Amino acid sequence: MSYQKGGIVIVTSFLLAFVLLILPLPEWARYYRPQWHTLVLIYWALATPQRVGVGVGWLVGIAVDVITGTLLGQHALALSLIAYITQKMHQRLRLFPVWQQSLTILVLLLIEKLINMWIMGAISQPVPSLLFWVPPFVGMIIWPWIFFVLRDLRHRFQVS
Repeated sequence: MSYQKGGIVIVTSFLLAFVLLILPLPEWARYYRPQWHTLVLIYWALATPQRVGVGVGWLVGIAVDVITGTLLGQHALALSLIAYITQKMHQRLRLFPVWQQSLTILVLLLIEKLINMWIMGAISQPVPSLLFWVPPFVGMIIWPWIFFVLRDLRHRFQVS
C-alpha cells in the first residue's frame, strides 16, 4: 500500500473519533464519553511515530477546539504534549502487554485532562465537578478494544 493510502486510514480513524466526540448522548452518559480523539492519537503515535507526532497532535487539537467550541489552542497544547510523550516512550510502550499499556494510557489521559483544567482555570472558567475525571478511566477500560481494532486495520491496509 502506498504512503498516501495509509494516510487515508489514519485520517479516517480521526474523522470517526470526531464523529464519536460530537455524537449526542443522554445527559447521564455525557460524563462517561471517552476521549476518542486522544486514544486514536496515542495509538497512531505509538504504531507509526514517523507519521503521527506533535504536528498531528496539534492539528487534531485545533480540530477538537473548533468542534467543541473551546478556547482555540486548548486541546492543541494538550494533544501536542501527549503526542510528544507517546513518541518518546513508543519503543518501551510497544513491549508492554495491553493491560500495562492501559495503565500508561490512563496516565496520559489524566495529563490531558490536567492541562485542560489548568487552561480552564487560567481563563477563569468554573472548576468542573469530579465527573470531569471519569473519561480517562473509561478510556483506560476501552484501550484494549481500541488497540486491537486499530492494529487490525493497520495490518489489513498495511499502514506503516
